[in-house]
Amino acid sequence: MSNPFIRIVEPLDPKQPLKKFFNLTKLEDVRYARLPFSIRVLLEAAIRNCDEFLVKKGDVENILNWKVMQHKNVEVPFKPARVILQDFTGVPAVVDFAAMRDAVKKLGGDPEKINPICPADLVIDHSIQVDFNRQSDSLQKNQDLEFERNKERFEFLKWGSQAFKNLRIIPPGSGIIHQVNLEYLARVVMDQDGYYYPDSVVGTDSHTTMIDGLGVLGWGVGGIEAEAVMLGQPISMVLPEVFGYKLVGNPQPLVTSTDIVLTITKHLRQVGVVGKFVEFFGPGVAQLSIADRATIANMCPEYGATAAFFPVDDISIGYLMQTGRDKEKVMCTKRYLEAVGMLRDFKNSSQDPDFTQVVELDLHTVVPCCSGPKRPQDKVAVSDMKKDFETCLGAKQGFKGFQIAADRHNSIVKFNFEGRDFELAHGSVVIAAITSCTNTSNPSVMLGAGLLAKKAVEAGLTVKPYIKTSLSPGSGVVTYYLRESGVMRYLSQLGFDVVGYGCMTCIGNSGPLPESVVEAITQGDLVAVGVLSGNRNFEGRVHPNTRANYLASPPLVIAYAIAGTIRIDFEKEPLGINASGKKIFLKDIWPTRNEIQAVERQFVIPGMFKEVYQKIETVNKAWNALDAPSDKLYTWNPNSTYIKSPPFFDGLTLALQTPKTIEDAYVLLSFGDSVTTDHISPAGNIARNSPAARYLTSRGLTPREFNSYGSRRGNDAVMARGTFANIRLVNKFMDKQGPQTIHFPSGEVLDVFDAAERYKQAGHPLIVLAGKEYGAGSSRDWAAKGPFLLGVKAVLAESYERIHRSNLVGMGVIPLQYLPGEDAGTLGLTGRERYTIIIPEKLKPQMNVQIKLDTGKTFHAIMRFDTDVELTYFHNGGILNYMIRKMAS
Repeated sequence: MSNPFIRIVEPLDPKQPLKKFFNLTKLEDVRYARLPFSIRVLLEAAIRNCDEFLVKKGDVENILNWKVMQHKNVEVPFKPARVILQDFTGVPAVVDFAAMRDAVKKLGGDPEKINPICPADLVIDHSIQVDFNRQSDSLQKNQDLEFERNKERFEFLKWGSQAFKNLRIIPPGSGIIHQVNLEYLARVVMDQDGYYYPDSVVGTDSHTTMIDGLGVLGWGVGGIEAEAVMLGQPISMVLPEVFGYKLVGNPQPLVTSTDIVLTITKHLRQVGVVGKFVEFFGPGVAQLSIADRATIANMCPEYGATAAFFPVDDISIGYLMQTGRDKEKVMCTKRYLEAVGMLRDFKNSSQDPDFTQVVELDLHTVVPCCSGPKRPQDKVAVSDMKKDFETCLGAKQGFKGFQIAADRHNSIVKFNFEGRDFELAHGSVVIAAITSCTNTSNPSVMLGAGLLAKKAVEAGLTVKPYIKTSLSPGSGVVTYYLRESGVMRYLSQLGFDVVGYGCMTCIGNSGPLPESVVEAITQGDLVAVGVLSGNRNFEGRVHPNTRANYLASPPLVIAYAIAGTIRIDFEKEPLGINASGKKIFLKDIWPTRNEIQAVERQFVIPGMFKEVYQKIETVNKAWNALDAPSDKLYTWNPNSTYIKSPPFFDGLTLALQTPKTIEDAYVLLSFGDSVTTDHISPAGNIARNSPAARYLTSRGLTPREFNSYGSRRGNDAVMARGTFANIRLVNKFMDKQGPQTIHFPSGEVLDVFDAAERYKQAGHPLIVLAGKEYGAGSSRDWAAKGPFLLGVKAVLAESYERIHRSNLVGMGVIPLQYLPGEDAGTLGLTGRERYTIIIPEKLKPQMNVQIKLDTGKTFHAIMRFDTDVELTYFHNGGILNYMIRKMAS
């Protein structure tokens, strides 16, 4: 380490003479003490990995003057210690690696240079679906069907684990990536390469931020960016602003961590933290368990921040012990953090850093709540749910409206299920899922749900049999403590059997609803409801037949399942009437915080974690039996509908191509605000009348074999056809929701893919117009890859979610942003014009470019390449092209 600002310190442990550590500057420097803890981790990672960073910039003195540097656009080359991937994003990453090896070989380089340098863990958690539920053997049946559907994908991943060094696969059935990371993979402090240093991670799932709850700095990136990081490329980012979020007070007895996070999500969306770090501090943090903190950090993408950081404190150290980590390593972790001044005491205000801005929440003001019906930030107090839903019914079509005529608000449709007659109405619950790492990682809410189920069964309450109930824990530890504490059988009695260990309903793998239920919903054009303990409820995500979806704590999921409707006031109306004719209210069965904590102390113990995780890589016999090829270059099967060599590198040469002006581009689609990556590249059901379905049918597949868009991300032919294929897509060119647009040269209304193909065949470039928060939601790279393959050269939006903008850059698609105060409305843009985007020869970050319309109008927009490194990627036609040229030369 030649950097003069790095202080090499003697070993913490005399038994490990190589284990030294270093620190940014002298701890006595008061300026260092005022840096947010998240920025300390970021800068130390930059120094450790990029020794020339501060020397070259000459900024060490200035960076310590935190307030001065926040608006100086200091570029930080951050290299995380680890990368994590899940299979929906991991399969396309491994496909890209395999194709990159082919491309490097064609250019005369060594293909094995395409290999992860940064260690990567890939957890298979997105492939299992809720095909079976309410049966004691649902778990086994769903896992068997998962392997039947995905065998080819799994064989490909197993090939990848053998062909690439530093790539570890965690088999299906092990749990959800972020919970596995929290309970097992995270180190908090790394002890390798002869040094101690802070753990940090990026992942190909936007909820990678969950690990921030344990004091590990991490966030989601697109698969494209993650691939470059795995190959040794740093993430170049502008030193972010850090908002301090001060927590004070104690939560009320009936409030759960889910209620706290939904309150914070709405608050921070209103504050505006897109592209910023949020760091939590204040005495209220000491009231939160690590699971509570992880829940809050998990929802970071829903409030738009890059990271949601909780510095390490004694509670974090205790969690490492509770989850069965090695005691000696945990003690070294604590000593290291104390030595570098990074062990936090939240009750000591003298440790509070300087922040860009401070916002505050009194935990005592939080009330039980849900979020919905279409966005995570739309919080609704449980006491207002009935009234709010009924208001949404008649409201104009939008985030809080369904535009149902007033005379149809009380429509009822009768139907028969398994020989019994039932009724459905607007607001009827048809899906109730305890799912997602957001809540299943938290023993307090999971045991709370189990205790509520116990009291409900003992009170004589049941759940209607047509409601699709499910429990999909984030790890085997959850099942362990639910079973040992005696509440599992009560959950099963209400229909909440374990159906799998994966994301499932939270990402749209909710499986089919009973046909009679679907027919009733369709017949009455009903706004049916899904209630889930997940983190996202965007339109069309959970299930095609649930137009309203609410995020709720696990106990509330069970409560609404028992009620059978969202149109209930729990304070005034009973959950149900038992066989004795007694009215049972929610307050009668809601467990107290003391009850839950007593059970948690007794049954959530280190031995459970050790037992589950010591066999995590070998426990799946079906995975162990998979036979994968051992060749270093992948042999592509031309008949495969899952794994296909992508066309991204076709015709790639070592020489760079000068970026050209985009001339006379047509607008493919025109959007409003909050278009999500689910709208752009859906993960769930492949509709039978879609271009992707027609393609799969032409390859000899039946609808039963379609699987999902998420499972087919290794095949560009399917994914290009699935781009903008969400059935809830709202395109301003159309008068109704759906994945269609106008092909302007002919005036025809076509599926989006078919229109794009027409434009491409005629040689016409395309752009997309959008409003605020374009690309919100999941970090799926196909939301950038898909438009690229459709011929989209640029997107013009009012603002972007961070990860999606980065993904567009990674694919060479230009993210353009309206100037402040301007938008399509103020500029009079209809989207029916043709756009010429002038690309100057000399580019610089965030420069203004001129856009000319065929109407004669001219205006300017910001080209959102934010750093010099991003401009380098653009000149190369994308980040992967850059890496191929780098490796080949």
